[in-house]
Amino acid sequence: MKTIKIFLVDDHKMIRDGIKFYLDEDERFEIVGEANNGQEALSMISKNGNFDVLVTDIVMPSMDGIELVKNLIQGATIEFKILALTMLSETQHIKKMLNYGIQGYILKSSGEEEIKRAITEVAAGNTYYSQEVTTIIMNNLRGDKSRGSRMAVDIPLTKREREVLHLIVKEYSNQEIADELFISVRTVDAHKRNLLEKTGAKNMAGLAVYALEKRLFDDI
Repeated sequence: MKTIKIFLVDDHKMIRDGIKFYLDEDERFEIVGEANNGQEALSMISKNGNFDVLVTDIVMPSMDGIELVKNLIQGATIEFKILALTMLSETQHIKKMLNYGIQGYILKSSGEEEIKRAITEVAAGNTYYSQEVTTIIMNNLRGDKSRGSRMAVDIPLTKREREVLHLIVKEYSNQEIADELFISVRTVDAHKRNLLEKTGAKNMAGLAVYALEKRLFDDI
């Protein structure tokens, strides 16, 4: 079976390392390049772009995933597929990426098997969307207004918990949250544990989805 060549773009080294850890020992996949942001990826690909699947984050500095995909499609000299990878199952991002004809969209919270399955599917010319993304797409197609109308917050959060949650949704790291709020990293961890317990979310992506569903913040 042909090895699937992958170019990986994400501004968080930890995320890139995690995906490489999943794929490095699997002979079906080969990471042929990686970049820290869209601008770096565009430069590298223009010099030596030979890959089957672009796995790219959406929210990045210098050039985000949406602009990267737009530029690559416009100047494409090779055939490749695109799998978008992000923390946020956010309708605005999904719509923009779908407009460029991407083949897949999954959350960074996806496990090893889903990441491998998504890459395999898009490489084969199929589409793959995580369940969360599929739900958003279907709700949008049906004109479902129920998500937007749910303004009430069912679970009482403290002012500090809301501040921490806001920064989690914006993909701040623990250290960045601590610096922004002038608290310790240990305190950030404590607030995150409380948020997980109160909301019933299983991970940080779950907290982001909770905030989006409850429409807690005007800028997300």
